[in-house]
Amino acid sequence: MTRKKVNLGYISNDAARKITYRKRKKGLSKKVSELTTLCGIEACTVVFSPYESRPEVWPNQNGAHQVITRYQNEPVIDQRKNLNQESYVRQGITKVSDQLQKQLKENREKDMTIAMFQCVEGKSLDDMTMADLNDLDNHIEKSINEVLMLFTISQFALSNTNVILFLGISYRTRTMRS
Repeated sequence: MTRKKVNLGYISNDAARKITYRKRKKGLSKKVSELTTLCGIEACTVVFSPYESRPEVWPNQNGAHQVITRYQNEPVIDQRKNLNQESYVRQGITKVSDQLQKQLKENREKDMTIAMFQCVEGKSLDDMTMADLNDLDNHIEKSINEVLMLFTISQFALSNTNVILFLGISYRTRTMRS
């Protein structure tokens, strides 16, 4: 038989909330105890409650103090690996933001390539803003430089074909002898 789904929300009835707190606190301590036994790890729980003046600590004050001291004495690099919810979300936001900026840059370059080819086909540039025109100018210059570089490389390759072939044969014969 399956249990019905528990509605997670604030319990407004004080008596019911206190009973639930006691049951769940006991269950939490039991789970941490099982975890330390089964996995051979050190763990502790510190529970602050409005129902009691002092926090409840498991396994005991000294055990919790040792675990907390050990954690605080870890190198800063290891502590950075331990994320809390806020830093985890911040990392995710930063990652997605970087991906967005990269995609926006790629989209802008594609838009400028399309505008460049439309300009070659005779489309008017009257509807473009000054920022768009500056970006288009930079994109055209970049494209021209790429074409010139490819042209120079191909000219060098054509004029030095014999040297390249000779070097290739010479390299092959040297490696065969070795």
